[in-house]
Amino acid sequence: MNRSGNVYMKDQFCGTVSETDDGYSFEYDKLYLVNNFAQAVSCTLPLADKPYYSKTLFAFFDGLIPEGWLLDIAEKNWKINYKDRMGLLLTCCKDCIGAVSVKNNHEKL
Repeated sequence: MNRSGNVYMKDQFCGTVSETDDGYSFEYDKLYLVNNFAQAVSCTLPLADKPYYSKTLFAFFDGLIPEGWLLDIAEKNWKINYKDRMGLLLTCCKDCIGAVSVKNNHEKL
């Protein structure tokens, strides 16, 4: 299953996080990289013009997913298994505390 989300830094589109059968990738948007205001989403994902790859969801994005009772609510309300980290990221991280948010590419607005 291929799923992806648009990543925003302070409401500015900055890149895309994706899940494929081979793992995960994150790539900064080329237009974002050329702007003077461009900031890395994380010190573990510095600004770069090449994609990052990982077999597991990047720790930074995994850290955006709620924990504890908020995770319980997400699991019950949206019927998402806690092991489906990409599903939780795309469902729960549209409006995060902090500068970064992730919006499902396939969701109707």
